[in-house]
Amino acid sequence: MKSIFNIKILILSLVGILTLSSCMARKKYERPKDAVNENLFRTDRLPKDSSSIATVSWREIFTDAVLQKHIQNGLDNNLDIRIALQNIVAAESYLKQSKAAYLPTIAVGPGYTFQTPSLNTASGQLANERRSQNTFDVGGDISWEADIWGKMKAWEKSQYANYLGTTAAHKAVKTDLVAAIASAYYQLLTFDEQKRIINETIILRKNNLETTKALKEAGTLTEVAVQQSEALVFNAESLLINIDTQIALLENSMSLLMGVPSQKIDRTTLAQQKMPAEYKTGFSANLLANRADVMQSEYNLMSAFELTNVAKAQFYPSLRIGGSGGIQSADIDKLFSANSLFATVIGSLTQPILNQRQIRTNYEVSLANKEKAYLNFRKTLLNAGKEVSDALKIYDSQDAFIALKKKELHAYQNSVQYSQELVNYGLANYLEVLNATVNSLNAELNISNAEYAKMQAGIELYRALGGGWR
Repeated sequence: MKSIFNIKILILSLVGILTLSSCMARKKYERPKDAVNENLFRTDRLPKDSSSIATVSWREIFTDAVLQKHIQNGLDNNLDIRIALQNIVAAESYLKQSKAAYLPTIAVGPGYTFQTPSLNTASGQLANERRSQNTFDVGGDISWEADIWGKMKAWEKSQYANYLGTTAAHKAVKTDLVAAIASAYYQLLTFDEQKRIINETIILRKNNLETTKALKEAGTLTEVAVQQSEALVFNAESLLINIDTQIALLENSMSLLMGVPSQKIDRTTLAQQKMPAEYKTGFSANLLANRADVMQSEYNLMSAFELTNVAKAQFYPSLRIGGSGGIQSADIDKLFSANSLFATVIGSLTQPILNQRQIRTNYEVSLANKEKAYLNFRKTLLNAGKEVSDALKIYDSQDAFIALKKKELHAYQNSVQYSQELVNYGLANYLEVLNATVNSLNAELNISNAEYAKMQAGIELYRALGGGWR
């Protein structure tokens, strides 16, 4: 009867504690209300709906079959991608561990104890002789803590947020990788186009050099003009060496992105590329669902928030129930008899009082970490908005820039033609031809750079809006 009475007291105590805990339940995470507004990025475009190009697969953006093959190879072999996957595996293991925290801990095993008392102790002097004792046992221990304050639930939520954060980090790596490979590929095509321009320039300048030599023989020009024409040939040939070096270095970098040894990169031509005619930006709030780094930063905030719940729960009493049981005997022959059975049940309700301020410190640190996570979340959002604003500005202004550069090239080409005719008739200084030739080449190279800049801005806008991981 006494044991039944004790059990009733234990049950009533549990009911009282659980009732009290309902008034002090774990707080639930809510997204900060000031985290997002509709002015995260600057644009003159008024979005008609929430449609964003970020939700489009990278295969629909980059339609070049060769580029698609390179991107897929990168996603399959890139070392950063593979590291991110291992981070997911580790986070998943921690999540499983947090879910198992609700279960009791159980340990079983056999044991053997040999004991002989000292003759200089009270028990040894009472017996007045040394006696030894053997004890054999097979038993188990069990311990369980009730999650009455939501501490374990908060820890599980924190680990789940960490797991989601690692999956978001994996998406962020994919986004950056797709953009990096596409950017490098288009840069290679631009270098190929510039190499073609330089080769044509070398042929043209060598022809001009022969013409200059002929005009010198005719007495129209001097050796100075010949040397200047020859210098322009050397200049163009040095540009060709430089562009070949840039191509090789970029191929090495692109090989690294794809997780393969440095090698020549297959590619098509710049003229075959087709970029999207329109980039829908959607609303600013879309960044929360599309930008993987923004998602990761919010999951970090969620995890830090739940850890404050864990730290706060440490202030309250802990209810633990434990026990042990099994068989025990001094004689191994009687170990497996009914008389060898034993059992112990222990219940404890522990309220921390003094612990060298560890609980208070942990709670204060958790609050500081939560604030840092919030500030990082805000910083990531603002940076995302800035990247979209920058890409939009460059993309929208590049067409007008390219048009002016083409007009500039046309003017320089006319200048080369007119000045060469004047020199042939002895009506102009050959230096004017040289200047016009140099300016014409620079203008043509600038056009190819401007066209690449527009493609790069398109890639960056796609990445900044959160595209690439789908």
